[in-house]
Amino acid sequence: MEDHNPFQDPAVTQHNSNTGYATLDLYNPFDNTTGPPPPYEATPPSLPATTPPSKTTPTEPRNYGSYNSQTTMTSTTAELLKKQEELEQKAKELERRERELDSHGLGPRASRQNNWPPLPAFCPVGPCFYQDISVEITQHFQRTVTILYYFWMCGTCLLLYNLLCSMSLFFVDPSNSGVGFGLAILWTILFTPCSFVCWYRPVYKAFRSDSSFNFFVFFFVFFAQVVVYVIMTIGIPGWGFSGWIVSLAALKTSVPVGAMMIANSILFSAQSAVGVIILKKVHSLYRQTDASFQKAQAEFATGVMSNEAVRQAAASAAAGAAQGAFTAPR
Repeated sequence: MEDHNPFQDPAVTQHNSNTGYATLDLYNPFDNTTGPPPPYEATPPSLPATTPPSKTTPTEPRNYGSYNSQTTMTSTTAELLKKQEELEQKAKELERRERELDSHGLGPRASRQNNWPPLPAFCPVGPCFYQDISVEITQHFQRTVTILYYFWMCGTCLLLYNLLCSMSLFFVDPSNSGVGFGLAILWTILFTPCSFVCWYRPVYKAFRSDSSFNFFVFFFVFFAQVVVYVIMTIGIPGWGFSGWIVSLAALKTSVPVGAMMIANSILFSAQSAVGVIILKKVHSLYRQTDASFQKAQAEFATGVMSNEAVRQAAASAAAGAAQGAFTAPR
Protein backbone atom coordinates (compact mmCIF):
# COMPACT_ATOMS: atom_id res chain seq x y z
CA MET A 1 0.00 0.00 0.00
CA GLU A 2 1.37 3.27 -0.99
CA ASP A 3 2.08 5.78 1.88
CA HIS A 4 -0.19 8.72 1.76
CA ASN A 5 1.41 12.07 2.57
CA PRO A 6 -1.17 14.15 4.43
CA PHE A 7 0.71 17.36 3.66
CA GLN A 8 0.20 16.77 -0.08
CA ASP A 9 -3.51 17.02 0.35
CA PRO A 10 -4.97 19.61 -2.07
CA ALA A 11 -6.90 21.19 0.79
CA VAL A 12 -3.54 22.01 2.41
CA THR A 13 -1.42 22.89 -0.58
CA GLN A 14 -3.88 25.39 -1.96
CA HIS A 15 -3.15 27.68 0.98
CA ASN A 16 0.62 27.60 0.42
CA SER A 17 0.71 30.43 -2.09
CA ASN A 18 3.69 32.22 -0.57
CA THR A 19 6.48 29.92 0.54
CA GLY A 20 8.52 32.84 1.84
CA TYR A 21 5.98 33.61 4.57
CA ALA A 22 7.06 31.37 7.40
CA THR A 23 4.35 30.45 9.77
CA LEU A 24 3.77 27.33 11.74
CA ASP A 25 0.52 26.44 10.03
CA LEU A 26 2.12 26.53 6.48
CA TYR A 27 5.62 25.24 7.24
CA ASN A 28 6.17 21.63 6.15
CA PRO A 29 9.15 20.05 7.88
CA PHE A 30 9.21 17.21 5.33
CA ASP A 31 9.52 19.52 2.37
CA ASN A 32 13.23 19.55 1.38
CA THR A 33 12.87 21.91 -1.54
CA THR A 34 12.94 24.97 0.66
CA GLY A 35 15.52 26.02 3.19
CA PRO A 36 14.95 26.54 6.87
CA PRO A 37 12.43 29.19 7.75
CA PRO A 38 13.70 32.61 8.54
CA PRO A 39 13.93 33.46 12.21
CA TYR A 40 10.79 34.83 13.76
CA GLU A 41 11.02 38.47 14.59
CA ALA A 42 8.63 39.41 17.35
CA THR A 43 7.35 42.94 17.34
CA PRO A 44 7.92 44.71 20.67
CA PRO A 45 4.75 45.29 22.64
CA SER A 46 3.45 48.83 22.57
CA LEU A 47 3.82 50.57 25.93
CA PRO A 48 1.08 52.92 27.18
CA ALA A 49 1.82 56.60 26.93
CA THR A 50 3.04 57.98 30.24
CA THR A 51 3.07 61.61 31.35
CA PRO A 52 6.08 62.95 33.20
CA PRO A 53 5.50 63.45 36.92
CA SER A 54 4.59 66.98 37.81
CA LYS A 55 7.00 68.72 40.11
CA THR A 56 5.58 70.85 42.86
CA THR A 57 6.98 74.26 43.41
CA PRO A 58 8.50 75.07 46.82
CA THR A 59 5.52 77.31 47.70
CA GLU A 60 2.91 74.79 46.55
CA PRO A 61 1.58 72.62 49.42
CA ARG A 62 1.93 68.88 48.90
CA ASN A 63 -1.23 66.85 48.85
CA TYR A 64 -0.72 64.41 51.71
CA GLY A 65 -4.37 63.87 52.44
CA SER A 66 -7.86 65.02 51.77
CA TYR A 67 -8.79 68.66 51.39
CA ASN A 68 -10.75 68.75 54.65
CA SER A 69 -7.82 67.42 56.66
CA GLN A 70 -5.50 69.99 55.12
CA THR A 71 -7.96 72.79 55.97
CA THR A 72 -8.25 71.57 59.56
CA MET A 73 -4.48 71.36 59.95
CA THR A 74 -4.08 74.87 58.51
CA SER A 75 -6.68 76.39 60.86
CA THR A 76 -5.19 74.60 63.87
CA THR A 77 -1.72 75.85 62.98
CA ALA A 78 -3.02 79.39 62.57
CA GLU A 79 -4.70 79.25 65.99
CA LEU A 80 -1.55 77.96 67.63
CA LEU A 81 0.53 80.69 66.01
CA LYS A 82 -1.96 83.33 67.13
CA LYS A 83 -1.91 82.07 70.72
CA GLN A 84 1.88 81.98 70.64
CA GLU A 85 2.00 85.60 69.48
CA GLU A 86 -0.41 86.63 72.26
CA LEU A 87 1.71 84.87 74.87
CA GLU A 88 4.85 86.52 73.53
CA GLN A 89 3.17 89.94 73.69
CA LYS A 90 2.07 89.32 77.27
CA ALA A 91 5.58 88.20 78.21
CA LYS A 92 7.05 91.35 76.65
CA GLU A 93 4.49 93.49 78.47
CA LEU A 94 5.32 91.86 81.82
CA GLU A 95 9.02 92.27 81.19
CA ARG A 96 8.52 95.94 80.30
CA ARG A 97 6.49 96.57 83.43
CA GLU A 98 9.11 94.84 85.58
CA ARG A 99 11.82 97.04 84.10
CA GLU A 100 9.74 100.14 84.72
CA LEU A 101 9.05 99.08 88.29
CA ASP A 102 12.76 98.50 88.87
CA SER A 103 13.65 101.83 87.28
CA HIS A 104 11.17 103.63 89.52
CA GLY A 105 12.43 101.82 92.59
CA LEU A 106 9.15 99.92 92.95
CA GLY A 107 10.39 96.40 93.26
CA PRO A 108 8.63 93.80 95.38
CA ARG A 109 10.52 94.91 98.49
CA ALA A 110 10.55 98.63 97.81
CA SER A 111 8.07 100.97 99.47
CA ARG A 112 5.97 103.10 97.16
CA GLN A 113 5.78 106.77 97.92
CA ASN A 114 2.42 108.43 97.38
CA ASN A 115 2.42 110.93 94.54
CA TRP A 116 -1.23 112.02 94.24
CA PRO A 117 -2.48 114.66 94.62
CA PRO A 118 0.69 116.47 93.57
CA LEU A 119 0.86 118.96 96.42
CA PRO A 120 3.74 121.43 96.90
CA ALA A 121 6.44 120.65 99.42
CA PHE A 122 5.41 123.42 101.83
CA CYS A 123 1.88 122.03 102.13
CA PRO A 124 1.35 120.41 105.56
CA VAL A 125 -0.75 117.63 104.00
CA GLY A 126 1.13 115.18 101.79
CA PRO A 127 -0.09 113.02 98.88
CA CYS A 128 -2.60 110.33 99.79
CA PHE A 129 -2.34 107.83 96.92
CA TYR A 130 0.21 106.34 94.57
CA GLN A 131 -0.82 106.54 90.93
CA ASP A 132 1.13 105.83 87.76
CA ILE A 133 -1.01 104.64 84.85
CA SER A 134 1.94 103.85 82.56
CA VAL A 135 3.51 101.57 85.19
CA GLU A 136 0.65 99.95 87.09
CA ILE A 137 -1.96 99.53 84.36
CA THR A 138 -1.68 97.04 81.52
CA GLN A 139 -1.07 98.66 78.15
CA HIS A 140 -4.39 97.33 76.84
CA PHE A 141 -6.32 99.31 79.51
CA GLN A 142 -4.15 102.41 79.85
CA ARG A 143 -6.19 104.48 77.40
CA THR A 144 -9.46 103.64 79.21
CA VAL A 145 -8.06 104.51 82.64
CA THR A 146 -6.62 107.75 81.27
CA ILE A 147 -10.03 108.71 79.84
CA LEU A 148 -11.63 107.99 83.21
CA TYR A 149 -9.10 110.21 84.92
CA TYR A 150 -9.77 113.06 82.49
CA PHE A 151 -13.50 112.51 82.97
CA TRP A 152 -13.07 112.97 86.70
CA MET A 153 -11.02 116.14 86.15
CA CYS A 154 -13.68 117.53 83.79
CA GLY A 155 -16.35 116.79 86.41
CA THR A 156 -14.33 118.66 89.03
CA CYS A 157 -13.86 121.67 86.73
CA LEU A 158 -17.57 121.56 85.91
CA LEU A 159 -18.47 121.71 89.61
CA LEU A 160 -16.20 124.74 90.01
CA TYR A 161 -17.86 126.43 87.02
CA ASN A 162 -21.26 125.58 88.50
CA LEU A 163 -20.15 127.27 91.73
CA LEU A 164 -19.13 130.34 89.75
CA CYS A 165 -22.50 130.49 87.98
CA SER A 166 -24.40 130.10 91.27
CA MET A 167 -22.31 132.85 92.84
CA SER A 168 -23.01 135.14 89.87
CA LEU A 169 -26.73 134.47 90.17
CA PHE A 170 -26.55 135.16 93.90
CA PHE A 171 -25.01 138.57 93.20
CA VAL A 172 -27.82 139.59 90.85
CA ASP A 173 -30.67 137.92 92.74
CA PRO A 174 -29.66 137.30 96.37
CA SER A 175 -33.18 136.82 97.65
CA ASN A 176 -34.00 133.75 95.52
CA SER A 177 -30.63 132.09 94.99
CA GLY A 178 -28.99 132.04 98.43
CA VAL A 179 -29.85 128.39 99.13
CA GLY A 180 -28.67 127.31 95.71
CA PHE A 181 -25.37 129.10 96.16
CA GLY A 182 -24.80 127.41 99.53
CA LEU A 183 -25.59 123.97 98.12
CA ALA A 184 -23.27 124.62 95.15
CA ILE A 185 -20.44 125.15 97.63
CA LEU A 186 -21.38 121.93 99.44
CA TRP A 187 -21.55 119.85 96.22
CA THR A 188 -18.15 121.13 95.09
CA ILE A 189 -16.50 120.26 98.39
CA LEU A 190 -18.29 116.91 98.70
CA PHE A 191 -18.34 115.48 95.17
CA THR A 192 -14.74 116.27 94.24
CA PRO A 193 -12.97 113.96 96.71
CA CYS A 194 -15.83 111.46 97.00
CA SER A 195 -15.98 110.82 93.27
CA PHE A 196 -12.23 110.21 93.17
CA VAL A 197 -12.27 107.81 96.13
CA CYS A 198 -15.59 106.09 95.45
CA TRP A 199 -15.49 105.36 91.73
CA TYR A 200 -12.15 106.37 90.18
CA ARG A 201 -9.89 104.56 92.65
CA PRO A 202 -11.98 101.35 92.47
CA VAL A 203 -11.83 101.24 88.67
CA TYR A 204 -8.11 102.03 88.80
CA LYS A 205 -7.50 99.12 91.18
CA ALA A 206 -9.85 96.91 89.16
CA PHE A 207 -7.79 97.35 85.98
CA ARG A 208 -4.54 97.18 87.93
CA SER A 209 -5.15 93.84 89.65
CA ASP A 210 -8.22 92.47 87.79
CA SER A 211 -10.36 92.84 90.91
CA SER A 212 -13.98 91.75 90.55
CA PHE A 213 -15.02 93.46 93.77
CA ASN A 214 -13.66 96.83 92.63
CA PHE A 215 -15.42 96.46 89.29
CA PHE A 216 -18.77 96.03 91.04
CA VAL A 217 -18.06 99.00 93.34
CA PHE A 218 -17.30 101.14 90.29
CA PHE A 219 -20.47 100.10 88.44
CA PHE A 220 -22.68 100.88 91.44
CA VAL A 221 -21.12 104.23 92.36
CA PHE A 222 -20.53 105.46 88.81
CA PHE A 223 -24.14 104.73 87.87
CA ALA A 224 -25.19 106.92 90.81
CA GLN A 225 -22.75 109.57 89.57
CA VAL A 226 -24.35 109.56 86.11
CA VAL A 227 -27.80 109.92 87.70
CA VAL A 228 -26.51 112.95 89.64
CA TYR A 229 -25.20 114.44 86.38
CA VAL A 230 -28.66 114.03 84.86
CA ILE A 231 -30.19 115.85 87.85
CA MET A 232 -27.57 118.59 87.42
CA THR A 233 -28.55 118.88 83.76
CA ILE A 234 -32.22 119.33 84.64
CA GLY A 235 -31.40 122.11 87.12
CA ILE A 236 -34.10 121.91 89.78
CA PRO A 237 -34.43 125.35 91.47
CA GLY A 238 -32.91 125.54 94.94
CA TRP A 239 -30.70 122.43 94.51
CA GLY A 240 -27.50 124.29 93.68
CA PHE A 241 -27.19 123.09 90.07
CA SER A 242 -27.14 125.47 87.10
CA GLY A 243 -29.22 123.26 84.82
CA TRP A 244 -31.69 124.09 82.09
CA ILE A 245 -34.60 125.13 84.31
CA VAL A 246 -32.53 127.50 86.46
CA SER A 247 -30.63 128.82 83.41
CA LEU A 248 -33.76 129.72 81.45
CA ALA A 249 -35.22 131.40 84.51
CA ALA A 250 -31.99 133.36 85.08
CA LEU A 251 -32.28 134.93 81.61
CA LYS A 252 -35.19 137.00 82.91
CA THR A 253 -33.02 138.39 85.70
CA SER A 254 -29.69 138.86 83.94
CA VAL A 255 -28.82 137.93 80.38
CA PRO A 256 -25.05 137.52 80.95
CA VAL A 257 -25.60 135.33 84.00
CA GLY A 258 -28.25 133.37 82.14
CA ALA A 259 -25.84 132.81 79.21
CA MET A 260 -23.17 131.53 81.63
CA MET A 261 -25.67 129.13 83.19
CA ILE A 262 -26.88 127.91 79.78
CA ALA A 263 -23.27 127.08 78.89
CA ASN A 264 -23.07 125.19 82.17
CA SER A 265 -26.24 123.29 81.27
CA ILE A 266 -24.73 122.28 77.93
CA LEU A 267 -21.62 121.03 79.69
CA PHE A 268 -23.73 119.09 82.19
CA SER A 269 -25.60 117.45 79.28
CA ALA A 270 -22.33 116.49 77.57
CA GLN A 271 -20.94 115.13 80.84
CA SER A 272 -24.01 112.95 81.32
CA ALA A 273 -23.82 111.56 77.79
CA VAL A 274 -20.09 110.82 78.07
CA GLY A 275 -20.71 109.15 81.43
CA VAL A 276 -23.19 106.72 79.85
CA ILE A 277 -20.71 105.91 77.07
CA ILE A 278 -17.89 105.31 79.56
CA LEU A 279 -20.10 103.06 81.67
CA LYS A 280 -20.89 100.90 78.65
CA LYS A 281 -17.23 100.86 77.61
CA VAL A 282 -16.00 99.70 81.01
CA HIS A 283 -18.73 97.07 81.15
CA SER A 284 -17.63 95.67 77.77
CA LEU A 285 -14.03 95.52 79.02
CA TYR A 286 -15.22 93.87 82.22
CA ARG A 287 -16.86 91.10 80.19
CA GLN A 288 -13.51 90.43 78.49
CA THR A 289 -11.77 89.76 81.82
CA ASP A 290 -12.12 86.84 84.22
CA ALA A 291 -14.09 88.89 86.73
CA SER A 292 -17.36 87.50 88.12
CA PHE A 293 -19.77 87.99 91.00
CA GLN A 294 -18.47 84.86 92.75
CA LYS A 295 -14.92 86.21 92.62
CA ALA A 296 -16.18 89.53 93.99
CA GLN A 297 -17.77 87.75 96.95
CA ALA A 298 -14.58 85.80 97.58
CA GLU A 299 -12.46 88.97 97.41
CA PHE A 300 -14.81 90.76 99.80
CA ALA A 301 -14.69 87.90 102.31
CA THR A 302 -10.90 87.69 102.05
CA GLY A 303 -10.51 91.44 102.44
CA VAL A 304 -12.80 91.58 105.46
CA MET A 305 -11.11 88.69 107.24
CA SER A 306 -7.65 90.08 106.51
CA ASN A 307 -8.53 93.38 108.19
CA GLU A 308 -6.97 93.52 111.65
CA ALA A 309 -9.73 95.70 113.13
CA VAL A 310 -12.45 93.36 111.85
CA ARG A 311 -10.66 90.32 113.27
CA GLN A 312 -10.23 91.97 116.65
CA ALA A 313 -13.90 93.00 116.71
CA ALA A 314 -14.98 89.48 115.76
CA ALA A 315 -12.72 87.96 118.43
CA SER A 316 -14.04 90.37 121.08
CA ALA A 317 -17.64 89.60 120.12
CA ALA A 318 -16.98 85.85 120.24
CA ALA A 319 -15.24 86.14 123.63
CA GLY A 320 -18.06 88.24 125.04
CA ALA A 321 -20.66 85.77 123.79
CA ALA A 322 -18.77 82.84 125.29
CA GLN A 323 -18.31 84.63 128.62
CA GLY A 324 -21.98 85.53 128.73
CA ALA A 325 -22.93 81.92 128.06
CA PHE A 326 -20.81 80.67 130.97
CA THR A 327 -21.83 83.38 133.43
CA ALA A 328 -25.54 83.26 132.66
CA PRO A 329 -27.71 82.05 135.55
CA ARG A 330 -28.89 78.46 135.22
